[in-house]
Amino acid sequence: MAVQLLHHVMRVLPELRFRPTLKHLTVRLGSELVAQTGHAMLVWEPKRVVPAYAVPQRDVSASLTPRASAGATAMAPVSLGDGPPVLDPRTGFGAHTTGGEALVTGSALAANAAFRPDDPELAGYLLLDFDAFDWWEEDQPIMGHPQDPFHRIDVRASSRLVRLEHRGVILAESDRPQLLFEGAFPMARYYLPRHDVKVDLEPSALVTVCAYKGRATHTRRSRPARNCPTSPGATKIRCWTPPA
Repeated sequence: MAVQLLHHVMRVLPELRFRPTLKHLTVRLGSELVAQTGHAMLVWEPKRVVPAYAVPQRDVSASLTPRASAGATAMAPVSLGDGPPVLDPRTGFGAHTTGGEALVTGSALAANAAFRPDDPELAGYLLLDFDAFDWWEEDQPIMGHPQDPFHRIDVRASSRLVRLEHRGVILAESDRPQLLFEGAFPMARYYLPRHDVKVDLEPSALVTVCAYKGRATHTRRSRPARNCPTSPGATKIRCWTPPA
């Protein structure tokens, strides 16, 4: 009988999963070399949808110290379609769903920086907190989190009509959107030319990072559109501007 692939993937989410990578990694904490290796692995802890990098302990240059007892990092499960709740990057590295020992590493003793899993398949490997360090794959810096080799992103030019309205007032309308299709996400995301936004925009202080799309600045509506209600819910249009 045919298998719906997404259902198959969701069934293994409760398991500890790993995959070796061919990429050479360099990990730094400021000017300090933490690790350099050509034998890294991508590791998904149970319920995690985004991988962490694990490196051989022999390739870690920084000092390692068992972490003193501390309160558990809170988990924030989220829904992904009609499957069971999962953990995305909003749940911090310190929330572990497999057995092991938490460590701190480097002269600055970065909190929650490393984790030694108990699983025999990962013997001799340490998971490192992506947010605690600066990372390079080969000679290229990376941001956000390690990219998942099984998670594809496609952006396609489209002629679909996309209209954004609030209480009958058109805020944006375009028949030339870019549609972003991401992995198993249940909907497309829409990116419109700025010219097709019908309200005035001003820069926002918000900056976000995506492992796939890079660092982005945001803008917000500077004043209500003509005939547009001024209730709080009507004033929160925000636009995402990817790097050039």
